[in-house]
Amino acid sequence: MDRPWLSHYPKGVPHDIDMSQYGSLVELIDDAFSRHASRDAYYSMGKTLRYAEIDALSKAFAGWLQSRGLSPGARVALMMPNILQYPVCIAAVLRAGYVVVNVNPMYTARELEHQLKDSGAEAIVVLENFAFTVAQVISHTAIKHVVVASMGDLLGLVKGTIVNFMVRRVKKMVPDYALPQATSFRAALSAGRRHGFKPVKVGMDDVAFLQYTGGTTGVAKGATLLHRNLLANVLQSQAWLQPGIDRGGKPAPEQIVIVGALPLYHVFALTVCCLLGMRSGALLVLIPNPRDMPAMIKVLAEFQQKIVILPAVNTLFNALLRNSEFAKLKFPALRISVGGGMAVQRAVAQKWLALTGCPICEGYGLSETSPSAISTPTDTDEYSGTIGMPLPSTEVLLLDDDGVPVPQGQPGEISIRGPQVMSGYWNMPDETANAINADGFFKSGDIGVMDERGFIRIVDRKKDMILVSGFNVYPNEVEDVVMEHPGVREAAAVGIPDESCGESVKLFIVRDDPALTERDVLNFCRDRLTGYKRPRHVEFRDELPKTNVGKILRRALRDEHTKQASA
Repeated sequence: MDRPWLSHYPKGVPHDIDMSQYGSLVELIDDAFSRHASRDAYYSMGKTLRYAEIDALSKAFAGWLQSRGLSPGARVALMMPNILQYPVCIAAVLRAGYVVVNVNPMYTARELEHQLKDSGAEAIVVLENFAFTVAQVISHTAIKHVVVASMGDLLGLVKGTIVNFMVRRVKKMVPDYALPQATSFRAALSAGRRHGFKPVKVGMDDVAFLQYTGGTTGVAKGATLLHRNLLANVLQSQAWLQPGIDRGGKPAPEQIVIVGALPLYHVFALTVCCLLGMRSGALLVLIPNPRDMPAMIKVLAEFQQKIVILPAVNTLFNALLRNSEFAKLKFPALRISVGGGMAVQRAVAQKWLALTGCPICEGYGLSETSPSAISTPTDTDEYSGTIGMPLPSTEVLLLDDDGVPVPQGQPGEISIRGPQVMSGYWNMPDETANAINADGFFKSGDIGVMDERGFIRIVDRKKDMILVSGFNVYPNEVEDVVMEHPGVREAAAVGIPDESCGESVKLFIVRDDPALTERDVLNFCRDRLTGYKRPRHVEFRDELPKTNVGKILRRALRDEHTKQASA
């Protein structure tokens, strides 16, 4: 197919990537740990681990997993914030020949149960603060092995040290009797060293990650990411970022330092921070809780002279810009700021460039594309208002409702084909067939317009998805929860503009109980939906707009809200 963007690629970026150097992600990990053994690999709360230490720790934990008798390809869930155990466990699970299932540690019991049951995970590693949620659902899942990690496992903290890392609230610690099959992370490492690690042959077409994303039906789906998918996206991302690192003819930094403020359970940070960091021999500075702004800025201040890459979402960039302590910092080594997950606003991009001297390049992708598929160039200060152009080895078509490419300049659904595109949804062949057409193009659900250079601008959303601080929220899931309330007759969830997080969830409700209040609804959602999915606004109606066949018109509700807000 014609790829007009290739003639506008930054200097040095290849049209296609060479994947022949590795046979799997495991080979990339082994190579990285060997080549960079003496380098610092991860920093967290005052503790730094070298690549050689991560190598040894991950082999020990891989040995423990193998000692459990798990079959090749078994799923292992990881339920932690950005702490040192996370990259250790990712490497261990992959090296042992198993599949990583990333889990948001703030999930409610309802959300966790679905993901564990759907993935068929047989083991889980969970930070002790979240073990209570696991204890609530474990009897309904296939989980046989539980590893409970603590903040002191790899930090060498003295007894009684208090670490403030929680996002919203500290959950009740789980009593020992509630998880009788639980093993401490330290004990698992010790047992794994005794058992020993046996290398496993893993291939490009083996599953590496199940990355769960919201479903249009309200059911989260597991994007099945093969070793080749993640490996391709690491190499694509590295090729695309290199012109930014080399920008201005400056000497290459001795070691790339990446800020890991975005959660590793999110595919953007998984690829751009964790896996690309391994490939590059970078130091990844882990931020367990970016909402704790004073703690985060204290870490940024410590590394301000060395930070080279700072990935974030628009809301985090904006929050940093509004902080007076952050304004005092200087970042002489900062070469690349990457905005992902949601659109970067022009005002935020301009203020960031003025304060730090580093432009924000904007990336676009989805869990289904590992995630990066399209990005703005990294060697320019220009804010284009677009999501950029396709990465190397990536093809993009804009398709109409009949699956036919639209003429240049006309809106169409952004559809992506490349080595980073998932093999399909886990155990959902019908959903896979609906998402990937016969020519292998994944249909994103976003409507874009492509100019003559191949730059793409998003103009609409085909699906009713709501984007909250870079996280997908699907209205059906929120509505399904709200409809469980006995006082609700009908409900519709839509996304409305929100200065702090891009969009927030608003509920329109027809009551069965006239006494039902907004506070009742919000409290009901609090225990059933994780933070970013919870509605912030509730409006009661006598009726909701519907089609002739009775389907609720969410778009009409969004349009009504927009008119009311602008009146």
